[in-house]
Amino acid sequence: MDESDGRAAVTVRQKGGRRAGTPGETVRRAAAPPQAAPVRDAAGIYHEVHRSPAFREVRRRYRRFAFPATAAFLAWYLAYVLAATLAPGLMARPVAGAVNVAMVAGLAQFASTFLLTWAYARHARLRRDPAAMELRWAVTLGTLPAAARREPLALPAAPRAAAPGRDGLR
Repeated sequence: MDESDGRAAVTVRQKGGRRAGTPGETVRRAAAPPQAAPVRDAAGIYHEVHRSPAFREVRRRYRRFAFPATAAFLAWYLAYVLAATLAPGLMARPVAGAVNVAMVAGLAQFASTFLLTWAYARHARLRRDPAAMELRWAVTLGTLPAAARREPLALPAAPRAAAPGRDGLR
């Protein structure tokens, strides 16, 4: 290995086993680098994926869940804040012993946060992750159809992975 430029060098010998050049001199020629497969431009891949119907479907599935869920959660939170501000008598009404409506509603805020997190993870796992993985396989294998085509994406079957937590690796 030639240390000056990091490329491999070969010693050229003449017929009869002698090296080419003057006695004692080693003639070194850089070996040609191996020809690699053409590299796809990352920006081109991004634009190709962004224009694809499969990507639009993944984004549509995300938006159809995220926007309504976010609006509902913010409305619920705002209702709690408004009730605490505008109806203190209602919020102070006892439910059981020292527990009042405000405490129950506050705990319901925590419960709804966990419920929404569970629903989001479930929706992602069942509705978006398989479609996104198929899109990823299509890009990796180079089978992503042209953006002009409006038909559903015909993708190769992706290998099925074990569910998280069942194989002990995740």
